[in-house]
Amino acid sequence: MAIRELDSTPSLATLYPKALLGFRKTGFSLPDTELVRTGVVVDPAHLAAYNTVCGFRLSDELPATYPHMLAFPLQMALMTESGFPFPLLGMVHVANRITQHRALRLGEPLTIRVRAENLRPHEKGRQFDVVSEAWAGDDLVWVDVSTYLRRGSGSGSAVRREQLAPPTPDAIWRVPGDIGRRYAEVSGDRNPIHLHPLTARLFGFPRAIAHGMWTKAHALAAFEGRLPSAFTVDVRFKQPVLLPAKAGFTTWADGDGWAFELWSKAKPHLEGTITSL
Repeated sequence: MAIRELDSTPSLATLYPKALLGFRKTGFSLPDTELVRTGVVVDPAHLAAYNTVCGFRLSDELPATYPHMLAFPLQMALMTESGFPFPLLGMVHVANRITQHRALRLGEPLTIRVRAENLRPHEKGRQFDVVSEAWAGDDLVWVDVSTYLRRGSGSGSAVRREQLAPPTPDAIWRVPGDIGRRYAEVSGDRNPIHLHPLTARLFGFPRAIAHGMWTKAHALAAFEGRLPSAFTVDVRFKQPVLLPAKAGFTTWADGDGWAFELWSKAKPHLEGTITSL
């Protein structure tokens, strides 16, 4: 694999125009490239803004979902390169798995590494993983696997998943209509489907939809104070959350961890598990 070290964090302001220009891209293989950025240090003000938007307490310990913010510009840079086989616009984020090997704190310099792998068939097209890692010195401390679907002619077998639990909520989420814009401010993810009803309609949604990674982070915030220092939180994104929204959130013990779901009108938005390492 070709390792390419970056001198600075990629600018999202320049990457989004590249994403718009790359809508005709086609290909059959993922690039054999890993992007690397060293010496990455968290901005305390940005962490505080992220925690506020996602519902975490203000702390010098990073939520397990926060390093995704550090990796996202590298992910965008990788997926907007000319050699990447699929256009960024129109891809569907279908799953995300984060493994935290230990708690991370403000002030730690990190090395962020991002690569794409495991292109495979799906019943609705093709899917692949974008793997992001955070290293503290020689120690791998955090891994994020984001699975994306490129819709098209599918050749995989459809998998029928059983409902994990009845949609009886332990809590009701009241999601404001501006949460897409607020999360976009801290994440840099300004996909138009999240920002305004008019831009969302251009992509087939009746209203703006919440970011999947916001729903995951907000779900994880419900477990603050109960999480071990090392764990995996694995989610599957289902029906989009149309904004504004009222949804039921259900949690229950599952072996040595928990399972959780977000529902609206008996339809799942998010299914997930938390497992101790």
